[in-house]
Amino acid sequence: MKKSGLAHRKSLNDSLEGEVKAFLLDEGQLHTYDDLTKVNPVTPTTVLKCLQARYRAKVFYTHAGCTLVALNPFQPVPDLYSLDVMKEYHCAPQPQESKPHIFIVAEEAYRNVQGQVEPVNQSLVVSGESGAGKTWTSRCLMKYYATVAASSSLMKSQDTVERIEKRVLDSNPIMEAFGNACTLRNSNSSRFGKYIQLQLNRSQLLVGASVQTYLLEKTRVAGQPANERNFHIFYQAKDCFDETVEAMVHLGINAEKQGHIFRILAGLLQLGNVTFCSAMDESQPCDLEEKSKDFMHRCASLLCVPVEELQTCLRVQTLRAGKQSALFKPCSLADCSVRRDCLAKVIYAQLFEWLVTFINDSICADHSTWCNFIGLLDVYGFECFQVNNLEQLCINYANEKLQQHFVAHYLKAQQEEYVSEGLEWSFVKYQDNQGCLDLIEGIPTGVFSLLNEECLLNRASDAKQFRVRLEKELSDNGSMSWDKFSKQPHFTVAHYAGKVSYQIEGMMEKNKDPVPPELIHLLQKSENPLLHQLFADRDPVGQGTRGLRQVVTVVSKFKNSLENLMKILHSTTPHYTRCIKPNTDCRPLTFKKEEVIMQLEACGIVETIHISAKIHHFKNKVNFFLFFHRDGPRRKSWYRSCDCTDFVFVLQALMDSLAEAELDDAEDLQEAMPTELDPILRARGSVQLSSIQDPVMVRGWPMGLALASAPTITVSMTATGFQKMMSVMACLNEHCFRSGDYKVETNQFKQGVASIRAQPRGSIKLHYQRSPLLYADLHPDHKRDGVTGLNQILLEST
Repeated sequence: MKKSGLAHRKSLNDSLEGEVKAFLLDEGQLHTYDDLTKVNPVTPTTVLKCLQARYRAKVFYTHAGCTLVALNPFQPVPDLYSLDVMKEYHCAPQPQESKPHIFIVAEEAYRNVQGQVEPVNQSLVVSGESGAGKTWTSRCLMKYYATVAASSSLMKSQDTVERIEKRVLDSNPIMEAFGNACTLRNSNSSRFGKYIQLQLNRSQLLVGASVQTYLLEKTRVAGQPANERNFHIFYQAKDCFDETVEAMVHLGINAEKQGHIFRILAGLLQLGNVTFCSAMDESQPCDLEEKSKDFMHRCASLLCVPVEELQTCLRVQTLRAGKQSALFKPCSLADCSVRRDCLAKVIYAQLFEWLVTFINDSICADHSTWCNFIGLLDVYGFECFQVNNLEQLCINYANEKLQQHFVAHYLKAQQEEYVSEGLEWSFVKYQDNQGCLDLIEGIPTGVFSLLNEECLLNRASDAKQFRVRLEKELSDNGSMSWDKFSKQPHFTVAHYAGKVSYQIEGMMEKNKDPVPPELIHLLQKSENPLLHQLFADRDPVGQGTRGLRQVVTVVSKFKNSLENLMKILHSTTPHYTRCIKPNTDCRPLTFKKEEVIMQLEACGIVETIHISAKIHHFKNKVNFFLFFHRDGPRRKSWYRSCDCTDFVFVLQALMDSLAEAELDDAEDLQEAMPTELDPILRARGSVQLSSIQDPVMVRGWPMGLALASAPTITVSMTATGFQKMMSVMACLNEHCFRSGDYKVETNQFKQGVASIRAQPRGSIKLHYQRSPLLYADLHPDHKRDGVTGLNQILLEST
């Protein structure tokens, strides 16, 4: 048996390999596959080759069924995003039939809002690793909506429309200046996540927007990895500064506030140059390096705080002993540097939050003027560096949540829906990352929970001790592993996109994110009005109403904000765009197969194509069938233009299509006949067959089999699911009973004809030599032995 099974598997593999080679032989046509569901067979190799061929042909967008794949060209593409192209997609009768483009996704979401009696909010999720083009894609989407959803306004003056459009678009350069940076992987990498809600009124016109941000990488302001840079704003005195200032002006940040902002930024630059050295007397605070004294004075002047107090706060720790008395303890050399960096991070983080709030106040419409939104989600991609810490754990956790949302929405939900509709469905395997999520967010023994618990303990952090605790609590989780021979305490998580090792050293401190109270007190005294405003309402001690110290950790805040985001996504109709980075060097028109295939595997593109292909295959048949039910005027015109013979060809094809869709991949049904019928089932309706004396219930028959018996028996049917009910009613009303000899009713309000649930005695197969199904014959003849029409598909010779 084993040898036979192996031989069969080898035969299948050889067959698939032959099909792949045969498909790839026609290399000159690979670039023409604008939808990867048309690729046959669908394998990582065939998908990769098609994308490579399209990239070489300078075609950067490709459909992958329910998603759009976007390849980063790493160079400007003239006229690809022009106003004329926007109008072309916006005005197209069927945008999906146009060449793949990000504007198709945008237009589909926009029409989804327009086409609903009760408009449904939409979300456009742009995902991909750093440097794949997410920020550019989000920028294009915002420009598209600002153009098509505002330019046709008849209710507002043109000046108002342009003001809304300009303010929404001007939020981009400011957010990128203060939140993006140059990294090894990307020259314009978003170091925070953002969800932008474009607010629409009842006429689906753009009236405002709001921005929600997630996990700014504030550690970058105090130090950057080798060959990387600080946030863009610190370098814009030479580049793009005018654009940022102009955007500030349009959003209402006047010259005075701009002055306050730039003085704060300049003060942070001076603070970064301050260094310390050990004092001769260990009982005394550390000294400033000689070259740092000028930097300290300039920093204090720019931040508008007393220089003596600034020096003291950075070098001396204040210990509270009772309500009023205080003790002063000199900080170690390392602690002085930590305090300096902490001051820079807390100022920059508060300034960034203020900017986001100011932008929202400027562009957000009054809630009474808008009723729906289209959301654009641009989040950091999956990260794996040589050294990974708490920031990477949070970022990759967010990607795990988004991947689960994608799987749940497109893969799992679609498959379960088709099974619930009664369709035979071959399940496509997909990677379930719930185990990894349980590892990170599980309560009470997930990594986050254990990390928070460790931070709440009033003791010094110990990386080795925490590693032992993780191993004890999580050793049974297959998503976590350890390298016992590593000198640095760490743990490794098997993410959906690959394994990542996280360094434990420093993780507890980053999670607590402590800010010495004396630093907050100092900033509250600042004579810079903006800096004073940023900290005026902040409790420096962090005490609750009962005097107990409240510790709100980084992972707690991030987890809560991410859960709120997921609630929003689950309440909207999502549209996914997968951005792919063709090479790690950001070189134009360079396609590295090994790098692209890793990204395709990580985001489950091949599995998505498999499922989308099956859904597309079925929907094509159903849509052809429903065409007769929905398009009344067009159908009547079509009737008039066709003669009877043409109609009888088309009707035959219609019935064949219906049967094929129902019986695709169907297996034989065999169930035992119950000794007694359920009274409730009997009351719902029964089927009286001439050869069976007692009424019986027949369950599990496809709709075609049930309708086929309509000319000779009374049928009570129950269709579950909106799509199947539409198909039933269309068939009954438009085709089977068009002559008026049969009465069709639904059982929503009264007992009547709607569907079948039945099972004859003994066993039954779907295929027969002789069929009782006569309705599919165009001219049924009860005396004929032969079978035609739909029966030719339903039957098989034995």
